[in-house]
Amino acid sequence: MEGQQHGDRLKRGLKNRHIQLIALGGAIGTGLFLGARPSFSPPARVSFLVTLSPVLSLS
Repeated sequence: MEGQQHGDRLKRGLKNRHIQLIALGGAIGTGLFLGARPSFSPPARVSFLVTLSPVLSLS
């Protein structure tokens, strides 16, 4: 995140619209994840978790 430095304090660079878009993206992602869950067969679930694990470890 970029910000402007004023003396000893750092001014945050995120505006209200940025926070709203992050929240909207999180809600859409969660909805897609939960909506797709019933269609996974057991082997597909394992494959999905193995693929997702490295991505989650980065965040």
